[in-house]
Amino acid sequence: MTFVRTRLMLDRMAPGEVLEVLYAGEEPARNLPRTAAEQGHAVLLHEPGRLLLRKG
Repeated sequence: MTFVRTRLMLDRMAPGEVLEVLYAGEEPARNLPRTAAEQGHAVLLHEPGRLLLRKG
């Protein structure tokens, strides 16, 4: 569910904008960066509970 919310936010953003995602749990820690990269977004920072993405 975390990526669904993240995806909705990314869809509203212009290419190049940066989104900070705060999350809890191991599932989002594994899946958020992988799925975002697969969809063409850049992972700028990945630390426990926090992810920065640049929309591709």
